Amino acid sequence: MKIKWFLLSIFFTITTVLTACEPLLVLDPKGPQAARQAQDTWLLIILMSFIVLVVLALLVFILLKYRASKLDPDYEPPHMEGSAWVEATFIGIPIIIVAYLSFVSVQSNYIVEATPQGYEDKEPLIVYASSSNWKWHFSYPEEDIETLNYLYIPTDRALEFKLYSFGPITSFWIPQLGGQKYAMSDMVTTLHLAADVPGEYMGRNANFSGQGFAENTFPVTAMTQKEFDEWVNEVKETAKPITEEKFNELLEPGHLGRMTFTGTHLDFRPAPEHDHGSSSSNEEYEHDENDEDHSH
Repeated sequence: MKIKWFLLSIFFTITTVLTACEPLLVLDPKGPQAARQAQDTWLLIILMSFIVLVVLALLVFILLKYRASKLDPDYEPPHMEGSAWVEATFIGIPIIIVAYLSFVSVQSNYIVEATPQGYEDKEPLIVYASSSNWKWHFSYPEEDIETLNYLYIPTDRALEFKLYSFGPITSFWIPQLGGQKYAMSDMVTTLHLAADVPGEYMGRNANFSGQGFAENTFPVTAMTQKEFDEWVNEVKETAKPITEEKFNELLEPGHLGRMTFTGTHLDFRPAPEHDHGSSSSNEEYEHDENDEDHSH
């Protein structure tokens, strides 16, 4: 009776906690990369659930069929040889499962690391996303603007994020648009994403990077290309230019709100030259200011 009430209390506790949880963002994709990852996640959930149910059913069957019974003291069980079919089944099925999941994982990895499907013929928007304790700096070199702690992106257009860090290793992650990727101080990593529909999404640093890690988040607003262009024009008309002195202040550890600037810190603090994972790693983005060429 005690065990029964104990199990019931665990069940109701888990049920109560889960009802207060927010929906899993990774299973609510808003872009092609995230859709592929959500598809793989559902595949794993269904496959693993099936395996668990089969194992539990076999456990119940074995416990019932081969449970202890009262036999004569001189009873001797018959001699039995091992079954080749049983051994082949128990070894072969796990091999097949692992091989299948490996194939799916490798295939998906190539898909999410490339330009999003359906966007191959569209010019991507390049955004340099750099982190510092505990902020995110978003530089739009083509638009010549920069934002702090918030990100605006157009829909129906490929996004190419160049990730690096001014401090410890961080991880750039927008769950509804795609998986996370690390940002490091000595190299640039490239992350390909796209947003299919307008909306407000949550982005964050998914890698522990100190005491301010919990608040190292940023909102992401996806809008139409027309609205994005209007926002860019508004920034150019109203925002102040970013200076090297101001940028050095922003790099100091601490939390800040949203900020918007014209120009980018790439002009005086270029990104690391080593670009890992870019589909156009041989191409250079040139800055003409002060007659200097900076490869990002």
